[in-house]
Amino acid sequence: MNAMIRILAAGAILSAFAEIGASAPALAQSGASCDQLWRERNAIYARAGHCFQTTRGRSVFGGGCFPPYGRLSGADARRVRQLQTLERRNGC
Repeated sequence: MNAMIRILAAGAILSAFAEIGASAPALAQSGASCDQLWRERNAIYARAGHCFQTTRGRSVFGGGCFPPYGRLSGADARRVRQLQTLERRNGC
C-alpha cells in the first residue's frame, strides 16, 4: 500500500513539473511566478510524504501521504526557506 502511495505521489510531482515545463532547480530563478514557486516548494513536501489538506494541494499532489509525513531533511528545509523568501519578495 505504501509503495503504491509513493508511486502515485511521485507521478503527481513529475506531472506538476511537466505541466509548468521546468525542472525543479530552475523554477526558483528570478522571474519565477508565484505558482511556480508554490509548486516547487510543495513538491519538496510531497516527496517527503506530506498530507496535503488544501483543495489545491490535493489536486496537484494527491491525497496520499507516507512517512516521514512532510518532515524535511536539512537540504530540503533550506530549499523550502529559500522558496518562501522568494515568494514573500514576489508578494505571493
